Amino acid sequence: MSVHALASPLLTTLFCFFFSFYFVLASDTTFSNGGGYKSSSSSSLASTTTNTTSLSNQLSVDFYSKSCPNLEQLVGSITSQRFKEAPVTGPATIRLFFHDCFVEGCDASVLIEAKPRARRLPEKSAEDNRNLGVDAFDVVKRAKGAVEAKCPGVVSCADILAVAARDFVHLAGGPYYQVKKGRRDGKISRATRVKPNLPRANSTVPDLLTLFASKGLTQRDLVALSGAHTIGFSHCDQFLPRLYNYANTQKPDPRIDPRLLKALRMSCPARGGNADVVAPFDVKTPFEFDHAYYGNLEAGLGLLETDQGLYADGRTKGVVVEMGRDKEGFFKAFVEGMERMGSIGVKTGREGEVRRDCSRHVKVKGVKVS
Repeated sequence: MSVHALASPLLTTLFCFFFSFYFVLASDTTFSNGGGYKSSSSSSLASTTTNTTSLSNQLSVDFYSKSCPNLEQLVGSITSQRFKEAPVTGPATIRLFFHDCFVEGCDASVLIEAKPRARRLPEKSAEDNRNLGVDAFDVVKRAKGAVEAKCPGVVSCADILAVAARDFVHLAGGPYYQVKKGRRDGKISRATRVKPNLPRANSTVPDLLTLFASKGLTQRDLVALSGAHTIGFSHCDQFLPRLYNYANTQKPDPRIDPRLLKALRMSCPARGGNADVVAPFDVKTPFEFDHAYYGNLEAGLGLLETDQGLYADGRTKGVVVEMGRDKEGFFKAFVEGMERMGSIGVKTGREGEVRRDCSRHVKVKGVKVS
C-alpha cells in the first residue's frame, strides 16, 4: 500500500470530525483568547531516576561533523518532502520518539520488528504501540536509506529519529533547536517493557509526575512536552469513556465543553463506531505547532483525560495557564524538555550498536541480542 493510500483514510476521518465539530458550534460563538468561549456580541513505573544531565553531556551537536557532515541535510530532505505529502507524518514521528525514549531510553528499540516464530516480541508489537503511525516508521526508514547512501554504517537510527522529530516540530511552525547526537542503537527490545513505562490515556497527574520523575524529567517538562499535542490526533478508543461513562458514572466527563462533547459523540458512538476515526488534540489549529493547546484546556477542550487533567490539577494548572499566555515561553520550555527527554537512557560506545537496517539488530558472531 502506498503512503498516500495510508494517509487518505485519516484525512477522510478528519473531515468527518471537523464537519461534525463546526456543525455543532453556534455561528455567533468565538473562542476567547484567554480560554473558554465568549459571545461575539459581548503504566509499574521505573523505580530509579535517570540522570539525564550526565547522559546529555555524553552527546554533542557536532558528533558527526567529520564522519557524516551532511547528516542534517540528508534527513531534512526526507522530512520536508514527507511533511508536504502527508502532514500527519509529523505528529506520528514526534510520538514515535516519545515512545522510544520512555522505554529502554532513546535507542531506536521501538523500531525493531518481530522475527517469524519469535518467542519474545519487540516493543513495536506491544499493545500500547499498535497505533503508532506507519508513516513515522516509513520516514525513519527513508531517512536512514538516504544517510546510509552517503555515510554507510556511521549514523545510528536513534539519532536519525531524534533529528526527524525536531524537523517535524519546526516544519509545523514550532521552534528549531540543535539536536545533540552520539546515541547508539539499543540491543534490547521487549514488548513486556512497554506498558510499565508509558502513560495511559486516563493517567492521573500524580501518576504522570511519578513516571516523568522516574525518567529524570520535571513537572514543567510534563506540561511542556504535553504541548506536543498542539498537533496530532487520537483514536476514539482513547477517550471514549470520557464521552459516555466517565469514572464509571454512566455520564460524560463534566469538564468537557458541551459542544465538543456533542461533536465527539457524533464521530465516536458508544458502540459500533469506526475504529479508524480520529479526532485532533487541538481543535483550533490541529496542524500548527503553537500554544493553542493550553488555551483549549482552559476552555474544556482537552481531548484526553491526561490533557484536561493538567488544567484541573493544582500542581500543573499554573504552568498550563502560563504557557497558554506565552508562546515563546512554551517554545523555550518545550526545547529544554525535548533535550532532557532525548538524553534518557542513551547508549554510547559498546553499550549499543549502529544498525544498517533500523528494524533489525546487528548480527555479531557469538553475541546475543533480544
